[in-house]
Amino acid sequence: MTDTEVQVGDLVEPRPEEALETEQRVDRVTVIRPSPRRPHLDVPELWHYRELLGRFVWRDIKVRYKQTFLGVAWALLVPIFSAVVYVVVFGKFANFPAGNVPYAELVLSGLLVMQYFTSSLTGSGVSLVTNMALVTKVYFPRALLPLASAIVPAVDFALGLCVLLPLMAYYGSWPDGPEVILAPLFLGLAFVTALGAGFLLSAVNVRYRDVPHMLPAFLPILPLLSGVPYAVQEIPEKWQWILAFNPMTAVISGWRWAVLGAGAPDWGQVAVGVAVAIALFVGGLAVFRSSEPRFADTI
Repeated sequence: MTDTEVQVGDLVEPRPEEALETEQRVDRVTVIRPSPRRPHLDVPELWHYRELLGRFVWRDIKVRYKQTFLGVAWALLVPIFSAVVYVVVFGKFANFPAGNVPYAELVLSGLLVMQYFTSSLTGSGVSLVTNMALVTKVYFPRALLPLASAIVPAVDFALGLCVLLPLMAYYGSWPDGPEVILAPLFLGLAFVTALGAGFLLSAVNVRYRDVPHMLPAFLPILPLLSGVPYAVQEIPEKWQWILAFNPMTAVISGWRWAVLGAGAPDWGQVAVGVAVAIALFVGGLAVFRSSEPRFADTI
């Protein structure tokens, strides 16, 4: 008779503490059934795997600047160098309109949001292929990979604020109203847009490996189509409505209004951008979920 057993008559029963431990080990029951193809996120399952999501995020953060001489300083230097180029080319030579905000602030604030979006889109678009060994060998919600890739660049964005805040202090451009509380909502719109496009591109990239070649051709012109080097409110109205179909235009205009006190965006145009972002998220998730059962075989 072991230390964890007591004898009752001819029966051997586990001690109460062992029975409790066994009960705790089987508190989650997995039912194997065909995955529904409709566009949905299994939030309870994602929550159950939240520690794995945290590991994916932490792994990518550590790898991001591994074996670099300057390390996380690149998160500060990249927006600074980019802003200097924009100020010289678009501010001095092209004389793009800046509205009521100093041009350096206008550009840097837009660049921080745009660089978050492009990094999220690039990482999530190739997340399945770069984690091929995991996708083909073990089960976990595949949506965790694009989701983690969309979260990681938020660290660079937070560090980039350390450059924007001193610039705001230098020019004395602080939010002077309650609109600052809406700033996280515009950042959330960027996250939803990047994640929806990431779902779509990651699923397509499993079958067609064109995504890593397509993104470098498309992303350089995206800042020009999103209002990074100019104030959207200062361009002709007909072009404002065309750019409104790009959700990042609403993100950048709203972010500048909430944080820098720039001109308020046209809320009709913002509604168009939100509708496009939601449609992109639902469509990307639908493609992702319908392709998910074939990922391991196709990749």
